[in-house]
Amino acid sequence: MRLLRNEETPLEPQIWILLTTLQDLQGFEERVGEFRPTGVNYSENFAGDNWLDERIAEARFDDREPETIVIGGGQSGLILAARLRQMGVDALVVERNERVGDNWRQRYHSLTLHNQVWADNLPYMPFPDTWPTFVPKDKPAGWLEAYAEAMELNVWTGTEVTEATYDEASRTWTVTVVKDDGSERRLRTAHVVVATGGSSGVPNMPSLPGLNSFTGEVIHSSRFTSGVPYAGRKAIVIGTGNSGHDVAQDLYSNGAEVTMVQRNPTTVVSLVPSGTLVYGVYSEGLANDDVDLITAGIPYDVLRDTYQWLTKRMCGLDQELIDKLNAAGFQTEYGEDGTGFHMKYLRTGGGYYINVGCSDLIADRKIGLVQASDIDGFAADGLRMADGSFVEADLVVLATGYRNLQHGIATMFGDEVADRVGPVSGFDENHIMRNMWQRTAQPGFWIMGGSLIDARLYSRFLALQILSDIRGVSLPPAPRVIVQRLC
Repeated sequence: MRLLRNEETPLEPQIWILLTTLQDLQGFEERVGEFRPTGVNYSENFAGDNWLDERIAEARFDDREPETIVIGGGQSGLILAARLRQMGVDALVVERNERVGDNWRQRYHSLTLHNQVWADNLPYMPFPDTWPTFVPKDKPAGWLEAYAEAMELNVWTGTEVTEATYDEASRTWTVTVVKDDGSERRLRTAHVVVATGGSSGVPNMPSLPGLNSFTGEVIHSSRFTSGVPYAGRKAIVIGTGNSGHDVAQDLYSNGAEVTMVQRNPTTVVSLVPSGTLVYGVYSEGLANDDVDLITAGIPYDVLRDTYQWLTKRMCGLDQELIDKLNAAGFQTEYGEDGTGFHMKYLRTGGGYYINVGCSDLIADRKIGLVQASDIDGFAADGLRMADGSFVEADLVVLATGYRNLQHGIATMFGDEVADRVGPVSGFDENHIMRNMWQRTAQPGFWIMGGSLIDARLYSRFLALQILSDIRGVSLPPAPRVIVQRLC
């Protein structure tokens, strides 16, 4: 509950925002605190299997079928699996990478998280207080691997889902998985959760005029790992989101000559102080769970107004940088309604850059810039401009994002399921991420994604819905947000 304080009647405040959430089901509470297991059975057992023996056997699923299958062992899948386990749900996580954490470990060499570490804590096992404010990618990679072990999660790595079909009569999925060694297993379960990220993972490869005639190297940013091999070479980076800027800066820092191609105006904010303003409440010493509910309880109208206020403040703080970027020909904008980068993230997942140095390189003309509207087309050895000028290149990096998750669902589950579920992410009519963390039109099919903050908050609600179905506890339909304006 958040209150409006009236100076004339300070002891009679009005309720401004009231949020109610389901936190647990009686009889199926999370096994933490007073509900934690005692472990006495392991202390008294001197014959037969010990804890490790039981864990190894449990993870194999030789004697049973999983109650839920989570596809994807990144942070979202692991966090949800941890919630489910503590609620007593027998879940299996299927991860196609060789190791847990490879979704971070295999990304480009210089990647660092752009929001502060204390906002990103995982449930049950927060990051150490000794970690830097902005965390390099390999630290969360290792932490996720440790998290899966410490939380006793059943994870099959090196395993990929090749087919999944739903039987309406029995209300069960048959999921076929193949391991790296070629072995195949068919599993039956009532619930399948796709936790493969906010996109399909399938690179978006735009059709660019003449690109087929370019004789140099062409890669998507998802395959870019380091600029070291490209020292002394000439590179063109297509796209001006976070990945495009980071790739360009990595290439430049390792001795490449870089030109960026801007296709659309981009929202640019500094990492500090502007980029951290939206997470400011997390730095005030409150528990993450409390702050998560404070932020989740903000109605859309209030959220929009707040972001408009924050964006004006950010633009003021970053005005010098923005002016220098515009002078260099870089086009900036701050959302259709002036709500800035974070609302762009919520609405579309892209179209912004949090500056960690690349904007300064563009402003100082150390990294070149051309507008897509001024391009005539690619040639064998570079990019031909409409005015007759030419940009030589040995490498083209397409930092052009990924196809919508609906495409990935169609690949794995078929067009019928994908069409039934519909588009994923972006706001729905209730201003919640569309088809994420909630029931979809396909029975027994759920989607888990979002940032670390989103995963920590909404994993509880998704786990509770799955738990209620499995244990036969009837829940009322999810309520809609009710907004009543106070005069």
